[in-house]
Amino acid sequence: MKYFKKLIGERVYLSPVNAEDAEKYVEWFCDFKMTDGVGSSGNLMTIETEREWIENTLKSGNFCFAIVNSENDELIGNCGIENISYKNRIATVGIFIGKEENRNKGYGAEVLRLLLDFGFNYLNMNNIMLNVKSFNERAIACYKKVGFKEMGRRRESYFLNGKYYDDIQMDILAREFEGSYIKNKNV
Repeated sequence: MKYFKKLIGERVYLSPVNAEDAEKYVEWFCDFKMTDGVGSSGNLMTIETEREWIENTLKSGNFCFAIVNSENDELIGNCGIENISYKNRIATVGIFIGKEENRNKGYGAEVLRLLLDFGFNYLNMNNIMLNVKSFNERAIACYKKVGFKEMGRRRESYFLNGKYYDDIQMDILAREFEGSYIKNKNV
């Protein structure tokens, strides 16, 4: 698969997502260690449904990116900016790292900083939020490290493996975001 360097960071770059990666995404979405964290363990996905989801996402006006390791051009995850309201200057981000071996290495924080830089400085967003399950402590720590703050919680709203968990909403404002992370900016 050929990837294109839309947003370049230190160790990863974000490329427009491609329907040809559907099989890899389905492989990842069959792993409970990955799907428990993103809240989709109860879903069943096929290559055809994933391809269709990718194509619909690209048509929707959302920004969906493949996360690619700069060192070896290997696909390691997916991320995006969605639910965009240009009038209200708000959006939602989402991210997942596919294989366990690529988690806990700082890729998630780097990807979020690239998305926030793009969202605030190119899309002119003022508030960017995300959702996370209360048991996903590793993700919550990453989001706080990047600057997200808890803004709300829906109690016991997510059922997984016999227990209920809270759904946490976190956000960050443009004025709270510091730094420049996209390495291929022109100005």
